Parts: sequence; structure tokens; C-alpha cells
Amino acid sequence: MGAAGFSDGHRGRKVKVVVFLACLWCLVSLSCAGRLSASRQKLEVQKHLKRLNKPPIKTIQSPDGDIIDCVHISHQPAFDHPFLKDHKIQARPSYHPEGVFGENKMSMGPKERTNPITQLWHMNGKCPENTIPIRRTKKEDVLRSSSVKRYGKKKHRSVPKPRSADPDLTNESGHQHAIAYVEGDRYYGAKATINVWEPKIQQPNEFSLSQIWVLGGSFGEDLNSIEAGWQVSPDLYGDNNTRLFTYWTSDAYQATGCYNLLCSGFIQVNSEIAMGASISPVSAFRNSQYDISILIWKDPKEGHWWMQFGNDYVLGYWPSFLFSYLTESASMIEWGGEIVNSEPDGQHTSTQMGSGHFPEEGFGKSSYFRNIQVVDSSNNLKAPKDLGTFTEKSNCYDVQTGSNGDWGHYFYYGGPGRNPNCP
Repeated sequence: MGAAGFSDGHRGRKVKVVVFLACLWCLVSLSCAGRLSASRQKLEVQKHLKRLNKPPIKTIQSPDGDIIDCVHISHQPAFDHPFLKDHKIQARPSYHPEGVFGENKMSMGPKERTNPITQLWHMNGKCPENTIPIRRTKKEDVLRSSSVKRYGKKKHRSVPKPRSADPDLTNESGHQHAIAYVEGDRYYGAKATINVWEPKIQQPNEFSLSQIWVLGGSFGEDLNSIEAGWQVSPDLYGDNNTRLFTYWTSDAYQATGCYNLLCSGFIQVNSEIAMGASISPVSAFRNSQYDISILIWKDPKEGHWWMQFGNDYVLGYWPSFLFSYLTESASMIEWGGEIVNSEPDGQHTSTQMGSGHFPEEGFGKSSYFRNIQVVDSSNNLKAPKDLGTFTEKSNCYDVQTGSNGDWGHYFYYGGPGRNPNCP
């Protein structure tokens, strides 16, 4: 009996030892796998940073913590694209749209005068000729993204689809908009002067932006889009500063395109304005108002899509081969605001759009787009016909259009998000 008891006890200890060793092996394996995975990610991040951050000729430290690298124009990220290996840089567009609305014609009295705007890094220097300023990407920027591959990319379905047959589809991505738009014609560009604010963002994974969309094709998997404006995006930039941005995609945000110069595509020719850099100052409630002017148009000779910032800065171009539908023309133009509503705590976000105030509050309180124009097939800027408006939830963010002699076609837009009527 004792021998049997001894044998059972011995067996029990043996089983425990085997189980213990198996658990230990699992822990060691998991730890090794974790370490391998971490070191693989580290390597991936380093390779990505090396691809993005080209060797600078000069470096400028911006007061907001950004590092601006002055990179030789022919070494910019655009030329990593296989189709651009032998591309001859077009220094300036062959044609500029005719009939630009008189930007300096502001006869509304001192209370409604707007002021010039600049970028913060200009305080500490400028880039030499034949270089372009590029905001340096830091390790922490990439690590904030869901993956290295998705860094600098928008989520699928973030274009407002006016009169969508399926409202659930529109809200599926959590993106909400307040926009004006035109469709039903061929468009060769768009222009607007956009009021600049610093909206409050509730969650780091949310953003608030105001922009122009130049769209081609249907709203399916092959949508083409060129976008430019200002945004506050803690996830992308690591702070709450208002920044100039651009975006492009030729497959509805799936694999192609990115913000600013975070992939190959946009070719910058300007040495004074940095994509993704802070713009300053911004408008204040019942105080000074600041706005930026953006023009996107298709060069009738070369076919590339150009972008101009303000009256003086032709920034660069998107080569036409990047696109399918937009190689010819755009089928829709949209102007307005967009936010991400991640529904924190199961309620609507309190992330602001524009100034965070509703359109009816007017100048100095609400955010606006003014001097809205489209470029026609003769390369002329003209007032849009039949300007429509669209918003998913007007109790959260709204839009109101108007027109007058000074501002041409304009609209006020935006809102506070969560409020008693937008729970």
C-alpha cells in the first residue's frame, strides 16, 4: 500500500514538473515571440523613417517642436515612385486659371477685415533655392498609427456622399461632414478662401478639418480624390496645432495616396511652404479673423493637377498618371468640414468643426468658406452653379450658403458636436 502511495505521489510530482516546464517553455516562447515582434516592428519603423526623411541640405527647428528639413528638390519622396524615376520636374504650370476673384477687394469695414497668415517655422529661417521644406517624421509619429503601412493614410469611406441612398453607409466610418458641393458637369479645378481656426478635439484618434475635395469617378472602390485645406489631427502630428495639409487617393483610400509628402506622388516645387506644418495665427472668437486661399487646377497643357496656397505660392503638382478618372476632369467638387465621431462613452463626440459654433452665428463667431469658384474647360474661374449642401446631422454640425458682391458664393459651417440636441 505504501509503495503504491509512493508511486502515485512520485507520478504526481513528475506530472507537475512536466506541466511547469511546459508552462515555462510557453512563457519563454511568448516572450521571445514578443521580443522578435518588437524588434521586427522597430526595424520596420526605422526603414520607413529612412524612406521618408531624405538627407537635408539645411535643418530648421520650428518653435512648435517640428523639425523642417530643406531637401534638394530632386531628392523629395515623390521620386521614389517607379513611374517618376526619369521625370523632368515642371518648375511652373504652363497655364494659370483666368479670372481670379479680387482677393484684396475687402470693403466690409474694419470689423470684417481678415489678416495675412504664415507658418510657424518661418520664424527661425528659410530654405535655400532648389530645396523644398519637409516636416521631419519622428519615430513616435509612426508608432501612433495603427500600423507602419497605414501611417499617413485616411480611413476608407471618408468622403461625404451627398444624398446617399443609404444613410447607414454614410455614417459607418464615423466621419461626419458639413459641406457645399457641385456635380453634374466637368470640373478642372476649384478655389476658395478658408477661415482658419483651432477646433478642440475630444479624443486623440479623432480629427477636425476644413478642405476642398476634387473628386472623380463614383463613390466605389475606385474613387479618385485630391484634397487640400487645414486640419487638427493629434494622431497624425502628435499635437493640437492647426496645420496645412494635402491628400490624394486613386482607390478610395485603400492602398494609394497619403497626407502631404508621406508617400511618393505629389511633386513640390516651392521652397517656402511646408506641407503638414503649423499655420499661424488662427482666428479667435469675436476677435481677429484669419483665412487661407487654396486653388487646385488642371494644367491644360501637361495635364497635371496643380496647387496654389495664397496669392503667391504655387506649391507643386500631382502628376496625372496617379489617377484614372482625374486624368480627364473631376465630376464633383466639395468644400467644407469633416470630423471623426468615435462616440466616446457611447455619446456623440464634442470634437468641434470649424470654430465650434453653428453657421447662424455669422462672422467672427462661425467658420466660413468665401469666394468659392470652379475652373471650367476653358481654364476660367467662375462662380459655381447650383451649389448644394449636405450634412449627416445638422444638430451637431450645419452649413448655410449665401452670396454677395465682396465674398461671391460663400457659406458658414460647423458646430460643437455634442450638445442637448446632439446627444
